[in-house]
Amino acid sequence: MKIYTKTGDSGTTSLVGGTRVSKDDIRLEAYGTVDELSAFVAVLQDSEGIEDSHLPEFDRIQVNLLVIESLLATENDCEYKKNMPQLHEEEVDRLERWIDELTDRLPPLRNLVIPGGHVLSSKCHLCRTVCRRAERRIIGLSRQYPVNEMIMKYLNRLSDTFFVLSRYYLNKFNKEEKPWKP
Repeated sequence: MKIYTKTGDSGTTSLVGGTRVSKDDIRLEAYGTVDELSAFVAVLQDSEGIEDSHLPEFDRIQVNLLVIESLLATENDCEYKKNMPQLHEEEVDRLERWIDELTDRLPPLRNLVIPGGHVLSSKCHLCRTVCRRAERRIIGLSRQYPVNEMIMKYLNRLSDTFFVLSRYYLNKFNKEEKPWKP
């Protein structure tokens, strides 16, 4: 099977269900940003110094991001949608437990922090900011099309996860947080 179809050469693509839309359609912006986030998560996951115990969590995050992408790429009235994997509250709960576990190992947060200090922390901040952008794109999408509220809830918690991971890796490598002092 060839990877190229040539059907997108004119600037359009198909949603799951067959509707052709412009490649800058708000739905593509939304799931394309989630796809970008997944690529950044892969870079973080493949980085030297990531704890082995975190790898299964990153794998699960990427699976959930693909679920989100597929839901956003599918027309709401499409027959396929009811048979597709869904995002459930347990995934949000799982992120919250991980956030709490990591936070328990950290000193209290007393200031806003400036990203940086260690490459892993910086990569976590990249994931956080792309996640926030995906959130904004999906909120914009939700003004025009129905969006499962679990998607927004999951991404909100995921960005919090990346923030806590950024602090965790700074702490792990004995690097100081840079407090924001305006």
